[in-house]
Amino acid sequence: MRRLIIGTAVAAALAAQAGAAPDFNDRQDYAFAERGFVGTRADPKITAADGRVVWDLTAYDFLKGPAPAGVNPSLWRQSGLLAKHGLFKVAEGVWQVRGFDAANATFIAGRTGWIVIDPLTATETARAALDLANEKLGARPVVALIYTHSHADHFGGARGMVAQADVDAGKVQVIAPAGFLEHAVSENVIAGPAMGRRANFQFGITLPKGPDGQVSIGIGAAVAPGTQSLVPPTVDIARSGQALTVDGVRIEFQLTPATEAPAEMNLYFPDLKLLDLAENANATQHNVLTPRGALVRDAKAWADYLSESIALYAERTDTLMTSHAWPRFGRAEIGDYLEKHRDAYKYLHDQSVRLMNDGLLPAEIANRLKLPPALDDEWYNRGYYGTLSFNSRAVYQRYMGWYDANPVHLAPLEPADESARYVAMMGGAARVLAAAQAAYDKGDDRWAGELLNRIVMADGANTAARELLAKAYERQGAAAESAIWRNMYLTGASELRNGPPKVAGGAGGGALEVVRNTPTPMLLDLFSVRLDPAKSNGAAVSVDLVFPDRKERFRMAVKHDVLTYEADPKGGKADATYVLPRPQFLTGALAGADLSATATEGDSAALGRLLGWLSPPRAGFPIVTR
Repeated sequence: MRRLIIGTAVAAALAAQAGAAPDFNDRQDYAFAERGFVGTRADPKITAADGRVVWDLTAYDFLKGPAPAGVNPSLWRQSGLLAKHGLFKVAEGVWQVRGFDAANATFIAGRTGWIVIDPLTATETARAALDLANEKLGARPVVALIYTHSHADHFGGARGMVAQADVDAGKVQVIAPAGFLEHAVSENVIAGPAMGRRANFQFGITLPKGPDGQVSIGIGAAVAPGTQSLVPPTVDIARSGQALTVDGVRIEFQLTPATEAPAEMNLYFPDLKLLDLAENANATQHNVLTPRGALVRDAKAWADYLSESIALYAERTDTLMTSHAWPRFGRAEIGDYLEKHRDAYKYLHDQSVRLMNDGLLPAEIANRLKLPPALDDEWYNRGYYGTLSFNSRAVYQRYMGWYDANPVHLAPLEPADESARYVAMMGGAARVLAAAQAAYDKGDDRWAGELLNRIVMADGANTAARELLAKAYERQGAAAESAIWRNMYLTGASELRNGPPKVAGGAGGGALEVVRNTPTPMLLDLFSVRLDPAKSNGAAVSVDLVFPDRKERFRMAVKHDVLTYEADPKGGKADATYVLPRPQFLTGALAGADLSATATEGDSAALGRLLGWLSPPRAGFPIVTR
C-alpha cells in the first residue's frame, strides 16, 4: 500500500476536525473498554481448517501509537478502543469476548452451561471465543444461543459453538426475534452478491491493515473472513414483554423491528440489573442506510424504541452492554447516554424531514444538517460508522424514494453516456483534466473528484484521470472521521489503480451454509432473480420438485421469461417430475450436477434446461469505472 500523501489542505482540515471533536483528555471510554479484563489468547492467530489465518490479534497493534498524519485523530482514537481484545467481565456471571471479530460474543453462566449472545461472524472466531471463555472461566457446554438480530456478524459463527445434532436433540435452545430467518436469508442470499461486492468498499476488505489502509470499520475492527454458518432458531420471541428462564437465568425481551435490523430485539436481565441493547445503541452513530446496501431503516422507530427502552429499563439498569464496542456502567451514566443517543436519532429524523418539507433536496440537507453541540460533543454520537450526511439522505429516501421530483431525473442517462457527453461539452478530456488538477491543487477534492469521475466513466482507459482521481480519494479518505468512508475512498483509489478484485468478497454473499438453511420458497425466489431472459428467450417449461426429506412439493415454471413457483400444485401437469432430497437438488442447481436421473416422469431434460437459463451473479463487477 502506498503512503498516503495528504498535503497541507487536508492536514489543516484534519487539525480543524480534531479541534472540533470532543475532549481527547476524556478517558472514560478507555476505563469502560478496559474494565474487567480477564485475559486473551496466547496464540494471536486464529486459523481455519486449511491453515488460513482468519483473524490476527496483533494486526491492529499499530493503533497503540499516536495518530499519524494520514488518519483522522478522532477515528484513530475510536479504532484503538475497538482493537482492545480478550475476555472481559461485564457483570456477575456475565463476560464478553471483544476484538475477535466485528461484534462481541457474550457469555452468561447459566445453571448448567453457557448462554451465548451473538456468536460472531465466523465459526473459527466463534470457536476461539468459546475456547477462551472455557480456558479462563472453566469449561461449560453451550446450552443456548441468542441472536439479537438478523445480521451475519451476529449468527454466522453459530456452528463454531454448537452442533446441529445437539440443537435437534433439544440440548441447545436457539432464540431469536420473530422474522429472524426470513430477514437473515433475504439479506444474505437474495441480494447477497451485490451487497458482498459493495461490502469490499464499506469494510475495506481488500485494503491492508495499517495507518495507510484500513484502521477499523468504526463499529469493530473488521469482519472476520472465515466460515459462515447458520443454525435456525428453535424459539421465536414474538412480542415485547415476553420472558423466558433459560438455564436458570431470567430474561425479558423487547422487540425492536425496523431499527438497526428488520428483526431485532433487546434483552433485560432483571436479577442482574443488566440491559443488552443489541445494536440499537453503540459507541458511534449507526447507519440508517448501510452503504453496502440493505432496506432503509426507520430513524423515527429507532429513536422511539430507545425511548421505550428508557421508560422500561433505565431506572433499574446498573450495567449496559451492546453487540459492539464496550459496556457502560452506573445508572446516571447510562441514563445520560441513552437520552443523548436517542436524541441524536430523533434530531436526525425530525430535522431531515423538516428540511425535506421546506423543499430541500438530499444533497442540500446533507450539507446543512449538524447535530446540536450537546449531542455532537459526545464521542458515541460521532460518525465513525454511520454519518449525519449519509443518514439524512436515507431519511429522505425512506419517505420520498430516489426521485427528487425534478422531471429531468425521470429518465436519466447511463453514467458512461452522460459522462461522455459532459466531457465533450466541456471541451474534451484534456481540458476537464486540467480543471480537475487545478481543483486538486487547491485542496478542493470533492469538485476534483466530480470532474475526474466524469472522465473515468466516459473513458476508463484514461490513466492520468484515474491516477488523479485515486489521489483525490486518498486525501478524502485520510481526512474522514468515518471508518467506512475512509475504507470506501481508499478502496476506490486502489481499484482505480489495480482494477476490481478477481473474486468478489464481502459479508454475507450467499454462503452455502445459509443457502442450505434457506426455506424452499425463498430458495426459489433466489432462482427467480437469476433467470436471464436472453437465455430463456420466450420459451416455457415447468417442473415438479418433490423433496421427500422435507415433505415438500413445488412446481417451478418459466413462462413469459418469468420464473414462478407454487407449493403443492392442485391442478395441471408439469413437463417433468423430479423426486430427490433437497441437498441433491441444491448440488445440481448450484454446482451443475446432472439431475436427469431423478426424473420419475415426463421430459427428464426439462429441469436441466430450466437451470441452464439461470445466470450466476457477476463476480467483481466494476464500481469506480464502467
